[in-house]
Amino acid sequence: MRAAPTKTICSTLGSRPRIDLGTVKIRGYDGRMGRDTYHHGDLKAVILAEAAKLVAERGADGISLRELARAAGVSHAAPAHHFTDRRGLFTALAAEGWRELADALTGARPNFVNAALAYVRFALEHPGHYAVMFDSSLVNPDDPELVAAQNAAGDELTRGVGTLTDPRAKTDPDGAALAAWSLVHGFSMLWLNRAIDTGGDPMADVERIALMLFDG
Repeated sequence: MRAAPTKTICSTLGSRPRIDLGTVKIRGYDGRMGRDTYHHGDLKAVILAEAAKLVAERGADGISLRELARAAGVSHAAPAHHFTDRRGLFTALAAEGWRELADALTGARPNFVNAALAYVRFALEHPGHYAVMFDSSLVNPDDPELVAAQNAAGDELTRGVGTLTDPRAKTDPDGAALAAWSLVHGFSMLWLNRAIDTGGDPMADVERIALMLFDG
């Protein structure tokens, strides 16, 4: 599975469709590891957390390993030791994001609406991860850890779609999978880019439109 827009969005695994994924206080990054955590052997996690925060604040362009080292309070050589270069860093960040998304979807089993809510909640609370997950220019798309994490998340979202009783979803499971992914990803991108603001709870909006798309 790939997150790149040039790749196919859905593929089939057996008889089951698979989703082919990829300045304010950000709730999803609250309470993540502090700068001193690297003293306990978690330097890689600290650097990824700092990278996610910076991407969320101002995008990936211009973020360097040297800047991340300063932000994490470590030597300039430390990030390169773990990630080699920017592409390696963003590949690791994207893989972490896909794994966390898969975990969120696993916790939402088995209901489709719950899976849709979990997907959008992850995207809105982890904008730094989410931006990198869907920018193929930043990552090594064939990285085994990244591919495995993408597939795990895709399988979980597909599992939610598979619980639908809507006859249209039963008749065309591939189309249902694509429609479901389009709904949650499209809503997430619109909200993150401030293209929409209903003035209410985005989770309530997601639930409302998910039930408009599918019955059951």
